[in-house]
Amino acid sequence: MPSRLIAVLSLFLATAAGAADPVLVEDWSTHALGAKAVPAGWKAQNWGSPKYDFTIVANDSHKVLQLRSDNEGSTISKEIKGKVNLKETPILEWTWKTSVLPKGADSCKKATDDQAAQLYVVWPRFPEAVRSRIIGYVWDTTAPVGTICKSEKTGTVTYVVVRSGTEDLGKWLTERRNVAEDFKKIYNEDVESPTALSVAIDSNDTSSTAESFMGTILFRRP
Repeated sequence: MPSRLIAVLSLFLATAAGAADPVLVEDWSTHALGAKAVPAGWKAQNWGSPKYDFTIVANDSHKVLQLRSDNEGSTISKEIKGKVNLKETPILEWTWKTSVLPKGADSCKKATDDQAAQLYVVWPRFPEAVRSRIIGYVWDTTAPVGTICKSEKTGTVTYVVVRSGTEDLGKWLTERRNVAEDFKKIYNEDVESPTALSVAIDSNDTSSTAESFMGTILFRRP
């Protein structure tokens, strides 16, 4: 084998070996079909009066999490500390579907701060209630796609509107966001690795209902 070809092949193998593998957060495959409430391995919230109307259901040959909300909000969280290095795998990728949007909701307004589908990346800082940094990727009812706004209800949360309105209602969609770039844009600092990831649904501010489905969630390299 020519020496030049050997060098190219060696470089390719070294690059492949050094590339970070995707980091799977959840694909719901280990959960029993029909399992309800807070899934195993996830933590319940410690505020409000959540109903956790969550169910593991089938989508073709895959399991997904169905989330329903009736005039309430429910959030579950999973620890990812030490598992995700955003310098290597900055791309958050997930699949989701929304079937019912909370009526008239707008993430940027305190009175209507509801979303049918929410995925949060969390960087806690003491005291957590006022200094933590949380980016929420949401499917909004009325706020335009691309909107970035700080929650008027929860000062630690900044929303990024990934989908909006009814155009893609009922469709399974795959989303990808560069969390490192979003963090830099929002906080004007280089990103550190997050500690937790949360999935949520909310309809209490609009006194309405919502329904969505969450599929596989992972971090990958660009």
